[in-house]
Amino acid sequence: MSYSPSLPICNSSRVTVIGAGRVGSTLAQRIAEKNLADVVLLDIVPGMPQGLALDLIEARGIESHDRRIIGTNNYADTSASEIVVITAGFPRKPGMSRDDLLLTNAKIVVEAAKNAIKYSPQAIFIIVTNPLDVMTYLAWQATDLPRERIMGMAGVLDSARFETFIALELRVAPKDVKAMVMGSHGDLMVPLPRYSTVNGVPITELLDAETIEKLVQRTRNGGAEIVELMQTGGAFFAPASATCVMVESILHNQSRMLPAAALMKGEYGLNDVFIGVPCRLSCGGIEKIVELKLTDIELEELHASAANVRKNIDRAQEILIAGV
Repeated sequence: MSYSPSLPICNSSRVTVIGAGRVGSTLAQRIAEKNLADVVLLDIVPGMPQGLALDLIEARGIESHDRRIIGTNNYADTSASEIVVITAGFPRKPGMSRDDLLLTNAKIVVEAAKNAIKYSPQAIFIIVTNPLDVMTYLAWQATDLPRERIMGMAGVLDSARFETFIALELRVAPKDVKAMVMGSHGDLMVPLPRYSTVNGVPITELLDAETIEKLVQRTRNGGAEIVELMQTGGAFFAPASATCVMVESILHNQSRMLPAAALMKGEYGLNDVFIGVPCRLSCGGIEKIVELKLTDIELEELHASAANVRKNIDRAQEILIAGV
């Protein structure tokens, strides 16, 4: 019997990745090679996701996994997915902010979310497309999902960048560093040095205020730094790894506390906005939003970050209404 990608997948988790660019294809590789789930890789470009899927399939024997990977241009092939990840959209170019992508990516994400929810009505959605917090809000509106089943990936990535810069500065093992970054995925993100540690020791005990501020600013500029260096695209290895951690926590019901863009309903004094906060992720999605005790300055920065997201949500909605 010849192999057919339309054959049903039995007794196996399925994750759909919408957008077969660098982030999406690397995420598909991560999920399959960690043996987390079968993967459906969808893109609008004919042949591209099919070719990437075939390439990944040909590596299965070398990587010692037997996960099925399907490349498709048809949303019907994504049916019954447990998790849908949306990475589709245009990446940043040098000199662009994440907010500059608002016009081009809003329609892409809304269309993808509406199409995906038709075939996987019980799925948990993770949004990766920039500007991430705004795109997550638009996807939530498009799908009408309960807030525990839709989130944005940003805090894990931003925290990983902060951890990297701390480790480089202190010349310690990266695995010993744990950091927390809240707020939007942009210039107004809120790294929290008080909650960032090296083997349990706060970095405020290890570094002076000037050095910490330098690391905070580099974290805020982390994505742009890579864009400026690469010139032809942005980061994709670390974003894919960050998303994969969230997928793993959900599929394996690990209840890990990870920062994610979640819909606020009074937490931290915020409402009706997606913003990065610590969340416990389990098989139901966002199991709990964790409220940290923030200083007045930290809370003020978080509110300023949320206000900027809210402004861009309003702009995006105007764009979508005008385009109807």
